[in-house]
Amino acid sequence: MRKSTPIAAPLFVVTVYYALCLSGFWMLAQWYPSIDPYLPVGGIEELVQRGQVTLQEVEVITSAFLDTPRTSRLALAILCATLLMAPITWIYFITTGDKSIDRSFAQTILLLPIIVAGIATIVQNSLPLAFSLAGVVAAVRFRFTLDEPSHTLYIFAAITIGLGAGISAITISAVVSVAFVYATLLLWRLDYGRNLNSPFFSFLTGRDHQDDDF
Repeated sequence: MRKSTPIAAPLFVVTVYYALCLSGFWMLAQWYPSIDPYLPVGGIEELVQRGQVTLQEVEVITSAFLDTPRTSRLALAILCATLLMAPITWIYFITTGDKSIDRSFAQTILLLPIIVAGIATIVQNSLPLAFSLAGVVAAVRFRFTLDEPSHTLYIFAAITIGLGAGISAITISAVVSVAFVYATLLLWRLDYGRNLNSPFFSFLTGRDHQDDDF
């Protein structure tokens, strides 16, 4: 899609998509109250509580947490993370030229939150497991070169969404997804930083109006 293409269409699509996801999540919680223990929410509160209680109380909380169906909770978290990551891949297609689109990269950022969510769920209750995982990752020589520096932002967005889902803080993942999508669309539409010869940027940067555009 070229920059001359109106932004209204993608903006409308992502807004409707987020509204449908939010409505579906809300109706699921309202119609099936018994599903509350399975929903990937409240993770931040649980982590804060564990850090404020004594060692004996931590053991009680941890054992109670382990009694919950963690597998089902993780499955819902992965589903939510994938739904939140999908519009980010759309933004990648929209803001990237047709010849520059890397299908492998798009698939990677879509699947990355699933892996991160699983890892976060495994290590969040075990410090030894976290160190073991770090050792395993260090032992594996994973090489992935990015064609554009901006692609790093998509990787970080995928990791953040997956991490939030893995610790049952899907609301944080949702905020990150929405903010990333709308901010990227806005910067792409404004072509931010393209022309530094406007009166405002000339005043900030001290550039002369006769300087060539970047």
